[in-house]
Parts: sequence; structure tokens; C-alpha cells
Amino acid sequence: MVLSAAVVLMMGTLLFTLFVRSQDVPEAPAVSPTAHLEERKAQIYENLRDLQFEYRLGKLSDADYQKTKVDLQLELAKVLAEIDAVPPATVKPVRAQAVKAAVSDKCPHCGAKFPQPLKFCGECGKAMA
Repeated sequence: MVLSAAVVLMMGTLLFTLFVRSQDVPEAPAVSPTAHLEERKAQIYENLRDLQFEYRLGKLSDADYQKTKVDLQLELAKVLAEIDAVPPATVKPVRAQAVKAAVSDKCPHCGAKFPQPLKFCGECGKAMA
């Protein structure tokens, strides 16, 4: 009895798996071309924080701390270079718009104008946005 129920369940699972159409499966969300690099960057920053914490607790010698820190910083520089190497067309436009909106070439407070957009006014020192 239990064996026949198990066989029926296995057959049902097999038939269901074989007959699921590809259009019934939802599409995978689009992944940013730099998503894996951003994750690696965050992981390196976390490793640097942990390294500094362990050094402050006295678990690492000065030589070990400096060597490991330099290695992590070199790896971080490589990851940041790879992120910068991604063509701008693949970068999310929302980020570019946010940066553009955050800077201006005319101060809304004192009215001073500048040849290039700035985040802070060179005359009064207040935020330009």
C-alpha cells in the first residue's frame, strides 16, 4: 500500500516536471553587469573592517596586519577598476540622474554662477541642490 502510494507520487512528480512549459516558468530578473563586482567590493570592505578589528584586539602582529591590509587594498583597487571599466550605457540611468540633480552651476541661495556644476557654493558655502 505505502509502496504503491510512493510510486504514484513519483510518477505524478515526474509527469509534472516533464510537462511544465518554459513559458509557464517566470523570467529571471535582469542582473546588473556589475552586481557580482559590487558584492565582491562589499565583501572586501567587510574584510578590511574585520581585519582592523582583529588588529585592535591584538590578535594580529603589525607585520601580518600591514601585509593583509595591502593585499586587500590591491584586490579592492582591481575590483573598482573593473567596475569603472563597464561601459556607461549599462550603468543604471537612475544613478546618473541622481548625481546630475545633486549638482548645479548656479547657487539658489546667493545667485552666484560658476563655469562648472558644483555640490556646494564657492561664495556662500551652502549646498547647491
